[in-house]
Amino acid sequence: MNEPNDRPGLEVRRCAFFFDVDGTLAEIQPRPELVSIPPRSLIALEHLHLSEIPVAVISGRPLSQLDDLLLPLRLPAAGVHGAERRTAAGEMHNLALDDDVFNAIHRELEQACAKHPGLSLENKTVAFALHFRLAPELEQQARELAESFVERYGDVLALQPGKCVFELKPRGASKGEVIRTFMQESPFKGQVPVFVGDDLTDEAGFKVVNELGGITIKVGEGPTEATQRLESVGAVGEWLEGLLGALAEQPQQSNETRLKRE
Repeated sequence: MNEPNDRPGLEVRRCAFFFDVDGTLAEIQPRPELVSIPPRSLIALEHLHLSEIPVAVISGRPLSQLDDLLLPLRLPAAGVHGAERRTAAGEMHNLALDDDVFNAIHRELEQACAKHPGLSLENKTVAFALHFRLAPELEQQARELAESFVERYGDVLALQPGKCVFELKPRGASKGEVIRTFMQESPFKGQVPVFVGDDLTDEAGFKVVNELGGITIKVGEGPTEATQRLESVGAVGEWLEGLLGALAEQPQQSNETRLKRE
């Protein structure tokens, strides 16, 4: 597996960039609300966006949290693994459970989690997350609980393991499929997809981007479908700044050139 800098520089203006957030753009923290994106990375993302380079974030977080983390940016984004999506034109597309079903699952999860102090339930408005980062000894209980709900509500729920979390997301929500959808729309269409992520939730995205002939970069250690690797969140920030340097050296495409590729 290669480091991104082991290969010739990217033709940045021909790429469309997709980024996970926690563990990729931002360090993972004990609680989701403690996470922040380093200023250097925010500045680089803003520069790419203002340079009309297609950039989107693809995360397990709800869109509302993504927007708060990215302020003052408001990027195209997919939240809750694709269950929520905002296009480059600002259009919203959501996969949502029936309200009565969602509320019933929420009540049952709250009751089940109350039996395991240290297990934290997060309501993402269209999905649920069972966090055990503060109580790693509860991993097996969290897994069994999540699996039991998928067995009971398998027609509407799917299980998504992550780093110290098991998520119950709407069936059909996938980082891979939401990237595929973005790539069919302007300004992503006709570009080379580049996806940077760090954990199990990103593997579906890596797989699809590989199928599309793009570039996949895993942050950190572990087996992966990605073909390249960066060692840390800090390395992602350095790589982003490197993209800006490459961008400054590459001529801007004409509208005619882009339209021909699309």
